[in-house]
Parts: sequence; structure tokens; C-alpha cells
Amino acid sequence: MENVLIGRKQEIEVLKEAYDSKESEMVAVFGRRRVGKTFLVRSVFGKDIDLEFTGVQNAPIAEQLKTFAFNLQKYAGGTKVTEPQNWLDAFLTLITILEKKKTSQKRVIFFDELPWIATHRSGFLRAFGYFWNNWASKNNILLIICGSAASWMIQKVVKDKGGLHNRITKRIYLTPFTLKETEIYFKSRKVHLNRYQIILIYMVMGGIPHYLKEVKRGKSAIQNIENICFLEGGLLNDEFENLYPALFKNSENHIRVIRALASKWKGLTRAEIIKLTKMTNGGGLTKVLNELDHSGFISTYYPFGKLKKDMLYRLTDEYSLFYINFIAKQKQSIKGLWQVLSQTQKFKSWSGYAYESICLKHISQIKKALEIGGVYTEPSSFVFQGDDTYMGTQIDLLLDRNDQIINLCEIKFYNEKFIVSKAYLERLRTKRAVFKAVSKTKKQIFLTLITSFGIKENQHSLEIDNSLTMEVLFD
Repeated sequence: MENVLIGRKQEIEVLKEAYDSKESEMVAVFGRRRVGKTFLVRSVFGKDIDLEFTGVQNAPIAEQLKTFAFNLQKYAGGTKVTEPQNWLDAFLTLITILEKKKTSQKRVIFFDELPWIATHRSGFLRAFGYFWNNWASKNNILLIICGSAASWMIQKVVKDKGGLHNRITKRIYLTPFTLKETEIYFKSRKVHLNRYQIILIYMVMGGIPHYLKEVKRGKSAIQNIENICFLEGGLLNDEFENLYPALFKNSENHIRVIRALASKWKGLTRAEIIKLTKMTNGGGLTKVLNELDHSGFISTYYPFGKLKKDMLYRLTDEYSLFYINFIAKQKQSIKGLWQVLSQTQKFKSWSGYAYESICLKHISQIKKALEIGGVYTEPSSFVFQGDDTYMGTQIDLLLDRNDQIINLCEIKFYNEKFIVSKAYLERLRTKRAVFKAVSKTKKQIFLTLITSFGIKENQHSLEIDNSLTMEVLFD
């Protein structure tokens, strides 16, 4: 069954606009590995791509050049192409072939996995800059460059100080599917799952199309997760081992940071990361954190009222968190394993955090449900360690609004309606009181619950100002 291009309306518009432009365009497409960058470009242009070249991971320059020459020969209609000795020769040959193939149409040239091509001392970027500046920019060319190592693309291409300086005309940052897009994607593949089941899968795979296409119809979320993640041969059984080495040089440090962040779901400060990873506090760590952030594996945020030094790093890649907590700890493939693990307390703890992480990625949908889509709002968390006066308090999500309201949000993932007990309501009241006292806010505080199926009405639920269900996340 073929993939279907779901959503991506804005990205499609950018690509079509670049194609219809009267001038040459260079479009850079960024995004996490497996998010669908190549599929997007191929879906939009199809047979209109004149030349496509994909880098080969860890291949020597001679091998890359040989592969490029083969692609040139195909584009030239079988005409013999001499294997170039370097990338400048390769681009000069490309120019010669393009000049012979006269056309009034815009030519589309697509370089995929650019970081694998433009390796250290390959000379690719210098020759690529020559090709663009001296020929392509003047000859109605649409040049598309793509790479999963987003930080590399930004540093080496977008912020290049040499021949490519300020040459990118359009940028596309391709993000994972939202829950709604995931639902539409499943329907397009005749996979019929309700929203609770979809969320269970999203907790494990996020909105990564390459992962989601492994989900089979007629099987529950539990069955699919077991087959894809725990059985030998399942796509995600060993994906983690290849994921980071494919993107980053010296990926051991990136994995150390990811494992450290997986140990504390609420996030870590830079100092805590240093303590857990034993890495030194310097440019090396900064580079690793930036690369993980740009590539969509981690996120940064400031707890309410905190300064820059208090910034927290949080693991927001669903698959990495799931792999470290469950898949990596299984020594062998056992049929029915996930069915058993999904009944444990560890599953409940993980699913609570994973649902919270999903909510943080769907803030715009939550705002819309609260009817504050047009109100400037800053989302944050709140952590207070406690002192002689007030007890330690932690709040999942705060929505600090410009209309003098703060939504104090509690996020709960259950397979049925959540019951607000007297004890739970007292905990919420305490959290509200501590937050108001410590933050010294004068704003109105609304108690807000975001659950799976809503809350069961009783005398204690009446004090909850807003109750949202998972349905709002699919808007």
C-alpha cells in the first residue's frame, strides 16, 4: 500500500510557489529523520524532478562521485559520462548536460541527505556554491536540498559565510504529524482505530509517518506496538541503534544526553545533564544540545518565573523515550510481552508523562478548546522544591494569558472517566495556593483538567473550572 500525502498544505504551497517563480530558487527542507521530507518533494514534483541524487552514508568521496556520474548518465539519456575526479568536475559536467537539454520549463534538481554528501574535505559545498552562483541562479533552476541533520544544515548551509551565504530563498521545516493528521493518515490506509487507540500508538511513535505506516488494520494499539517494537524484525525493535549514528558525528554523546533526559521525565537543567552524563561544561555539550534540539528530539522551556540559567531540557521524542524505558530492557522477544507490560505501574507512569508530552505539542488545540485562540499565552510548568512555609509543588502545565487569567492544568491519562476525589481536590487546592503564594501572581487561577474521557461529575468536580478531553487534541 502506498503512502498518501497527508496535510503539508503550507509546505506544498512553498514548493509550488518556488516552481512557479520567474527566478531561480534554492529551497532547503529540514526535519527529523523519517518525518517524510523526501516523500514530500517526490509527491509534489514526481516526474518533473530532472535530477535527483541521494547521499550514501559513510561512503568515500570516490563512491559518491561514481554514483552521481551514474545519475548524470541517466539524465543525459544514456550518453557516456566520464567519472569526475572531484565535485567541481561533477558540477561542470552537470552544467554541460543542462545546457544541452534546452527547455523553457524550470528544471528541478534535488539533492537528498546533503550531510552525507558534503563530508569534511569533500569539497562539495565549495563546488555546489560555484554551481549555484555562476550558473544555476541565472538559468531558471529550482534547487532543492534536504537533510535530516537539521543542525548541520543550518550551520553549514543556511549560516554559511562562503559561497552559499544568504543563497537559500525558501525554507521548509517539516514537523511530525499532529494527532488529527495521524487520524487522517490511518483512515487513508483503511486502519480504523478510535482516538484512544490512536493516542496509545502516538505515545510510542509520535507523528512520524515512516513509523506509522507499520500499523496494520484489524489489530489493536497493544497488538501493533508489540509487533512493531518487541518482536524480532519489527521496524522499531532496533531503530534506536541506527537513529542517532545516522544523524550525528560522535553520536555516543548525543545518546548519553538522551538517556539522561529519559531518566527524569519532567526535564533536566544543564547542570543536571552534566552530572548524569559526566560530560564537561563547554562547547561540546552546547553543540550536542543544539543538534538534538534542531533535529526535534528534545525541547527547551523555562519553568514559570525562572531565569535563563534555570532552562530545562526535556526529551520530547516519543520513540526514544519508549525505547529506553521498555524495548531496551527486554533481552528476548516474547509473544504477548507488551500485553503484560501495559498492565504494570510503570506503564501507567510512562503513559501519564507521554500524554502530558502530547498535550504540550498540541497547545494551540487546547487554547482553541478554551476559546482563547486569539489571546497571547505563554505555556510553562511550575516546580517548587518546598521550604519551611510551603510544601514542594509541581504543576504539569500553566497557560499564562494576557487577559489576566492563568490556567493551572493537570493532565491525566486513564482508560475511563477520571474521578475527582476529595483528596485529589485538596491536592489541587494546595497546588493553587502554593503557586499563588510563591509566584505572587495577581491573576485569576482557573483549575483545568485535561483527561482522556473527561471527569465523572460529583460534588468535588464542581470546583474544576475547565474539563477537556482527548477529543480537543484532534481538532
